[in-house]
Amino acid sequence: MIKRYYVRTSKLKEGMRIDQSVIDRMDRTLIVRGSILDAYTIEALHNRGIRGVYISEGEEDVEPEKKEAPLPPLVRHNIEKHRTEDPAKVHLSESVKKRVSEGIQYLYNNSDSPEFTTTSTKITNDLIKAINNNNALAVDISALKTSDEYTFKHSVDVATISMVIARNLDMSEQDVYHIGIAGLLHDMGKAKIPPDILNKPARLTDEEFEVMKKHSELGYEILKHKKEIPVPVSLAVLQHHEKMNGNGYPFGYQEDKICPYAKILSVADVYDALVTERPYKKSFSQRTAVEMIMSMTAELDITAMRSFMESVILYPVDTIVQLSNGEDAKVVENIPHAVLRPTVVGLTSGTLYNLADDLSCANIVIL
Repeated sequence: MIKRYYVRTSKLKEGMRIDQSVIDRMDRTLIVRGSILDAYTIEALHNRGIRGVYISEGEEDVEPEKKEAPLPPLVRHNIEKHRTEDPAKVHLSESVKKRVSEGIQYLYNNSDSPEFTTTSTKITNDLIKAINNNNALAVDISALKTSDEYTFKHSVDVATISMVIARNLDMSEQDVYHIGIAGLLHDMGKAKIPPDILNKPARLTDEEFEVMKKHSELGYEILKHKKEIPVPVSLAVLQHHEKMNGNGYPFGYQEDKICPYAKILSVADVYDALVTERPYKKSFSQRTAVEMIMSMTAELDITAMRSFMESVILYPVDTIVQLSNGEDAKVVENIPHAVLRPTVVGLTSGTLYNLADDLSCANIVIL
């Protein structure tokens, strides 16, 4: 059984297991939940003025492993017959994650460095190679969600999703590359926001939110003086919070004045913000976030939104899901135009449920 309790920083000892993540003012994870504390991390907590953290002891009770019952012949036959591999997905190796993590931290801490542009292009090269290496046309958003232990989560998630969206829109390799840079740097201006606003563990007041909204302009100011950064990249950073109906910021531009890169970034940014837990809000489930994106037709670019829907995989093939008719089922095929309604096979009946196109399945949903 696991016990969780609060310990003042002055009482922490090496070997204790921290039961919370420690986030810095740039929304980067400094200490991952579940880490074993050492002298260095305890000293870092002291230096940052953190008065105490939650610690856990013990182990989870492990239930005896249950042997899966063999599938009935009809079920096994239909799974094998209809199983279709998902499109190739983006995969970031551990070495790529480490390099990108270090690079992102450097950029946010050294926005005036002469190495800024070089570092940006190196990081983007790593991401573009990860996409090109297996000709990736899809993003497993469940896998992305597990990357929150890395300090670069939001920037890399937005960059990766944006690049795949652009690729599926048949944009040029140069455009895909530049959108990757824009995704990595889209929140650069937050480095200039006062820490007490950036790190506030509650909803911002109207006045504080007005200050926070300046981050897109501040990011643009950082980038526009760097000759090596393409103008469309800087504009995307400036405009990534603009909305098609003119209700965005900083200028309230409508669709015709928003640059193409920003339209793509906006979709990726909104999705990742929805599934990310913050001190003042719970994260939405990936399914709910996708449904919310689908409802934002007045705010988000329809073309970019459609490409997003065709790029993400919500239920990877072989996932077990529960249907609203009470039967468990295995996903055997994802349908590009219906991310929420894959084809599945019932594990009891062997029934093939084509949730996307079969009208007889119209009243069945995945719970």
